[in-house]
Amino acid sequence: MPARTQAKAPSRLTAKGSATRQRIIAAAAELMFDNGAAHTTLEDVRASAGVSGSQVYHYFADKQALVRAVIDHQTEAVLADQQPQLAHLDSLAGLREWRDAIVDHQHRLQRRGGCAIGSLGAEVAETDPAARRLAATGFRRWEAGIREGLRRMHARGELTTAADPDDLALATLAALQGGLLLTQIQRETRPLEVALDSMLDHIASLTVTAVEPAARPAR
Repeated sequence: MPARTQAKAPSRLTAKGSATRQRIIAAAAELMFDNGAAHTTLEDVRASAGVSGSQVYHYFADKQALVRAVIDHQTEAVLADQQPQLAHLDSLAGLREWRDAIVDHQHRLQRRGGCAIGSLGAEVAETDPAARRLAATGFRRWEAGIREGLRRMHARGELTTAADPDDLALATLAALQGGLLLTQIQRETRPLEVALDSMLDHIASLTVTAVEPAARPAR
């Protein structure tokens, strides 16, 4: 990868420099979420972050480097927001609460923007292989959070032996992403609700239900 497309390593920055760099990334993330990467210029970012053009180029060699930093930023933000629910995805109740939190979040966003990782990743996937790989890594981390909960359910014997937690996690993430895309386009959360409910109903169908002891015959 050409050196000119690399952002300066954060470890080389002073505390003030790191804060300025983060402010630029946060401003770019908000603009790109609202308008897309293609319609966000470095001048837009400079104005939004309240920095000079030279400061932008001091921390980011070019727009590609900034886009990659934004993907990392969005990945961390999404996973941090999801963490309270991801830690409890080892039960049907926890999965339902996670589903409700995602739907509520889309209502707060007014059904705009889609997935913060997926929308930007899809936009640059065919033009910036490094950015695509960063988005793919973000999705793998998200999938891992879902998978760990399902694996715990499986290990406790709460899922049938035929259930594959890894496949279920991937399918759940795919349902989530498809639901978010349709929610963004249609400006309603029903596609997201139906996609997640269908997937969680499928997981529920694979749970092991305790068998009630047979009634003893009357004597």
